[in-house]
Amino acid sequence: MFLAFPPRASWYLSVISLAVLYALLVVDRPRVRTGAWIGFVFGLGFFVPLLPWIGEYVGPLPWLALATVMAGYLALFGVIATVTMRLPVPPVWFTLSWILVEAVRSSFPFGGFPWGRTAFSQVDGPLLPLASILGAPGLSGAVALFGSAGAWFVLIVVASVRTRVRADDASVEPERRRSDTLTWAAVAAVLTLLGPLSAILVTPDTVDRTVSGSTVNVAAIQGNVPRLGLDFNAQRRAVLDNHATETERYAADVHRGATAAPDLVLWPENASDISPLTNPDAATEITDASEAVNAPILVGTVLRDDDGRPSNSVLVWDGRRGPVDRYDKHIIQPFGEYLPWRGFFRLFSSYADMAGNFRAGTGPGTVDVPIHGRSVRVGVSTCWEVAFDRSARKAVNDGAEFLFVPTNNATFGRTNMTYQQLAMSQVRAVEHGRSVVVAATSGVSAIIGADGMIESESGFFTPATLTAHLALRSDTTIATRLGGLPQTIAVVIAVAAFLFAIARRTRFSQRFPIPGMDTAGDRRESADTTSEEIDGITR
Repeated sequence: MFLAFPPRASWYLSVISLAVLYALLVVDRPRVRTGAWIGFVFGLGFFVPLLPWIGEYVGPLPWLALATVMAGYLALFGVIATVTMRLPVPPVWFTLSWILVEAVRSSFPFGGFPWGRTAFSQVDGPLLPLASILGAPGLSGAVALFGSAGAWFVLIVVASVRTRVRADDASVEPERRRSDTLTWAAVAAVLTLLGPLSAILVTPDTVDRTVSGSTVNVAAIQGNVPRLGLDFNAQRRAVLDNHATETERYAADVHRGATAAPDLVLWPENASDISPLTNPDAATEITDASEAVNAPILVGTVLRDDDGRPSNSVLVWDGRRGPVDRYDKHIIQPFGEYLPWRGFFRLFSSYADMAGNFRAGTGPGTVDVPIHGRSVRVGVSTCWEVAFDRSARKAVNDGAEFLFVPTNNATFGRTNMTYQQLAMSQVRAVEHGRSVVVAATSGVSAIIGADGMIESESGFFTPATLTAHLALRSDTTIATRLGGLPQTIAVVIAVAAFLFAIARRTRFSQRFPIPGMDTAGDRRESADTTSEEIDGITR
């Protein structure tokens, strides 16, 4: 399944992978313990090759540990799905269970780890427009339904071909059998096509097309870093100098008419880890760069409060007035910007002491940028935050007219991490109907349209400037208006179905036979045996 994610972006492999997982969990009705193992092994096969960038400079232990923990969530999925898929129309319960487990692992522990959500594999796929209706969770669910319902349809067809009237079914007329098979096959076909057809039919109406008529010319600056690795921040002044130099080079192009003048300039996360609020040299350098391009700069920096604790911040820096607004990162990264259980994790890696002690920000998810006598509201999701649904949603609800994702991926070298994160920005663009500008210290920076398509992007570890005229939007998608409600409903139904299936202590499909559910027929154990399995979960 990891091959479905960028930079390969073979979106259909997510559908196929989940179809295979569905078949493994439904054919021959595995025991609950077996379902857990199926989920766990599937999870290892997914997360181990997806996350090697975790260990790029800290070794394999953190990478393999995290991949194993994430596989544990899919073991949980195997348990839940194995139980709930005994209810009629199993693809529905497979899908809801998938949404449930993605929601859990995106929230717990330490705020969750949303990396590898199925939605983020769909940036080149036909289902992407569904993000504007039901958000990223709904897009994940659509992929799960597409795969599981398709597998169910195939299993029904195969079962109908292979099944012959058994002695214990002699009372059932062959015509009745064929009718039941056709009915369930039709249900499976409808469920399989539901996602793709919805993506086609609803796309034109997912956004209230109330564009303000205003545009803004932006320039995203990628200044590059002195060297790869965890210690690039040791050369903080060099990083600041690189971004100032690239901005001044761009200003020279503007002055000679080679490119249009910007309305604002966007610098990435950690572009100035030297606080311009306390360091006059840094303030002067940023002011000079702003005056050179005659535009305010959004500067990624690290600020310290009165108690000395740092915040990962974005300052709106005007060449004439200095800082005029500020955003402090709301969702800070565990094991990077802060370390839970520091003493415990120090036992496993000396890199534990390199984790920060950052404070999470509060307040709006936007900054107001003065541009030619008016104010443009920019939504900010700094690096890690873009993985979380609530960050971009809050920014848009706070009035963001476009989204800005400042990021610093220098610590992950030339790995796939950057492209995986870029896909998240593409999903957010569609989810909220906003253009997105990604500014990275070392790549990949990008301009993303409201349709999720990348309009321009930079390379790795090279200075670059990306420019674009962005439409300022005040419209809202259905996904923005619904917020987290669809996911909440799906989670509640999934939990209720799981508890209901346990409480009934029976195999529903024996009361409501469904072709394609059990190819083993009378080789499987009785309903009483299944009741004992479910009893084992509750003890």
